Amino acid sequence: MALGWFALDQLTKLWALHALEDSPIPVVWTLRFDLAYNSGASFSLGTGMGPWIALGTVIIVGFLLHAAWSTRSGVAAVAFGLIVGGALGNLADRLLRSGSGFLGGSVVDFIDLQWWPVFNLADVGVVCGAILLIVTLLRGAV
Repeated sequence: MALGWFALDQLTKLWALHALEDSPIPVVWTLRFDLAYNSGASFSLGTGMGPWIALGTVIIVGFLLHAAWSTRSGVAAVAFGLIVGGALGNLADRLLRSGSGFLGGSVVDFIDLQWWPVFNLADVGVVCGAILLIVTLLRGAV
């Protein structure tokens, strides 16, 4: 699951970098695809803290991978996969996109609701995975 979500995130970002270079694409209602760069965390939180966010991501992914291999719940494994895949997708951007110093690259965002910070599929994976994991924990199914 993590590898698949990571790949989907990177493919959509590659598409966004090429298709949205000149102008946004309206989709429906307030949803549009609009290229943006984020040096912070999910939904533009912690702007300018990229290296610290990247370091925290590496540590958290390590714990999540350990938890994923330890779980007996298929639903929890999917949740961990979404979170890890999303975290690695944004971490790859920090490593591969030019920026200010080590791990200083910006994350590519492109999903714009115009009333919420611009985000990407990695962010969707982290949020949906976290919600799924919380529901699984509350049901005692982990």
